[in-house]
Amino acid sequence: MKTNKAAFHHGPHFQRSKADSHPRAPQPSASRKLNSKVYLTLVTFIATLSMLIGLSVAKAQEIQEVTSPSGIKAWLVEDHTVPIISMDFSFAGGTAQDAEGKEGTVNMLTSLLDEGAADLDAKAFQTALEKDAIKLGFDAGRDRFFGSLRILTPNQAAGFDLLAKAVQAPRFDADPIERMRATWISSVRRASTQPETIVAKAWGEAAYPGHPYSKPSRGTVESLTAISRDDLTTMHKSIFTRQDLTIGVVGAIDAESLAKILDQVFAPLPEKGALKVVEDVTLSSTGLIEVPFDAPQTTIRFGAPGIDRKHPDFFPAYLVNHVLGGGSFSSRLYNEVREKRGLAYGVYSYLADLDHISLFGGGMSTRTDNTQQAIMLLKQEIARMAKDGPTAEELAEAKKYLIGSYPLRFDSSSKISRQLVAVQNSELGKDYFERRNSYIEAVTLEDAKRVAAQLLNPNKLLMITVGKQMKTADAAPSKPKAAANDNQMQQTAKSQ
Repeated sequence: MKTNKAAFHHGPHFQRSKADSHPRAPQPSASRKLNSKVYLTLVTFIATLSMLIGLSVAKAQEIQEVTSPSGIKAWLVEDHTVPIISMDFSFAGGTAQDAEGKEGTVNMLTSLLDEGAADLDAKAFQTALEKDAIKLGFDAGRDRFFGSLRILTPNQAAGFDLLAKAVQAPRFDADPIERMRATWISSVRRASTQPETIVAKAWGEAAYPGHPYSKPSRGTVESLTAISRDDLTTMHKSIFTRQDLTIGVVGAIDAESLAKILDQVFAPLPEKGALKVVEDVTLSSTGLIEVPFDAPQTTIRFGAPGIDRKHPDFFPAYLVNHVLGGGSFSSRLYNEVREKRGLAYGVYSYLADLDHISLFGGGMSTRTDNTQQAIMLLKQEIARMAKDGPTAEELAEAKKYLIGSYPLRFDSSSKISRQLVAVQNSELGKDYFERRNSYIEAVTLEDAKRVAAQLLNPNKLLMITVGKQMKTADAAPSKPKAAANDNQMQQTAKSQ
């Protein structure tokens, strides 16, 4: 039964993050609450844990660049510890490629590639996957199209054969198209009344009107209805090419065997496609935009110009954002907005680097009568960070956490293969895994303060609220109050 595949695998999301980007900070679980003392304990634990699983990072550093006879390149981390092979790959061309009035085409494509290919119809293809416990999946961001394969080595011949069929010759039969169309339309209808969807739509229209990034990546009922089989086949031919293809492989396979498989799977694809040109874009507006919505809480999203992943000041900005709002339990926003005042259950900030814009952004949800105070406190904390930067202690703890937690990105073959693709997409080089922590260590307090002053400016924020409109233009932030216990906080979260 696969009718919920689109809704389950392809919910609203940012493009997959590039290496060390934070599309969204993790939000705290409703079952726990951490104060600063517990956070410091967590940092120490993670630092200790990183020593125990440091072998994973060492493996990620042992990267072989494999080139097939036809010139297909891949990064390989060979590991015969367990009989598993993980392959991740990406093509240039994501949801920004959707044609006007056909939004959702790329996301529909992600859900149809395993619904029949070559000589196998949908049922036969799915049966073959299940028979050999093969995990095959596809996803799309704004700029790139992603795929992944997880197989046991005894089943690798069957797994790579099915992958080759899916990427080279998807069938796009009528029944799967209509089934997936119905699933996507149902998902879009359900999401259309959710504040997160409404705020994302309003954000796109205000931030970069008319640009492909402003379009709903999941489509609308009207656009999904308009997508034809020809639209899907054309999009497949445009995206699935050897140009700008990145591949990461981890597991029980050697370079010689992988080279042959790369040609089997990817060499028959055309060298180039017909991707439309997507122009760079800048935020076109600032200030506050209120979207009326009858709900007991207000959803808030904010953003401003960010910093390019390749910029020399990226790592100072990365650390500054971690202290401000990217560190979840440890961040200033979390402590000031939630812990001290209870204005929101979760609040976060992030750095996002898309191909055509870099953003500093974040968000939160708060009870409607707290909206003004929460917004003013948010701006106040951004202004304070811009003026003074982080403290020496905050910077040291951020470094300790970000370095200590890095090995957690490499504790499985699938995580490593995703990182191999992310680093290639960011064009950081094979030795990035060795250099990354030294970049963090090298950031000085003066660097952090300088970049904070350049990056953060509350007057440059574009802020969207979805909820009941505020009655007055300003309100002073509330005074700190004692942090609620777990049960009190859970009740507050439910009431919002």
